[in-house]
Amino acid sequence: MGTETAPGVRLIVGLGNPSLCYQDTRHNAGFWFVDRVARLNDGQFRPEPRFFGDVCRVRVQVQGAECWLLKPMTYMNRSGQSVSAFARYYGVAPSQMLVAHDEIDLDPGVVRLKRGGGHAGHNGLRDMVKALDSKDFLRLRLGVGHPGHKDQVVDYVLHRPASGEADAIGSALERAADLLPLILDGRHELAMNRLHGGHST
Repeated sequence: MGTETAPGVRLIVGLGNPSLCYQDTRHNAGFWFVDRVARLNDGQFRPEPRFFGDVCRVRVQVQGAECWLLKPMTYMNRSGQSVSAFARYYGVAPSQMLVAHDEIDLDPGVVRLKRGGGHAGHNGLRDMVKALDSKDFLRLRLGVGHPGHKDQVVDYVLHRPASGEADAIGSALERAADLLPLILDGRHELAMNRLHGGHST
């Protein structure tokens, strides 16, 4: 159990919005994840206009695997423009991508890994699916909680989480980053089992 391998991950995309006014908002949880991965592995993002985003290449310290990190700077609803430009240039298939994004259907502190599926109204995922013409990418779903009514969602995700929620989200980011070597190596079932069970070893 948990030993099946899938295509290894070559690109990790963090979804979010550029600009200082958005950097601490719930909708930028994907940016928070790739920023953490870059820091842990001595990486530095740099602007790359041809990819409409900020790019970083890291060698994950635990196993020495290399991967790219990408933060689209196109705003959330045009994320696919950045990701598809990068994918075309480097020949990265959707199955070789991990996309980290905020997830309102999960509580703060909960994180889930899955492959494929719909966009569930998430504008970043919606645009990626359209631009790539594929849903076959891994998603790291970072729980940020739900405001309680669908009419409040837009305002909710564009505001900062309360301090307790922020701490819970930070712990989830840490757990996910700890399991990155498994994800990069294509051992996604094992990563899912450990991540969903709250274990990182």
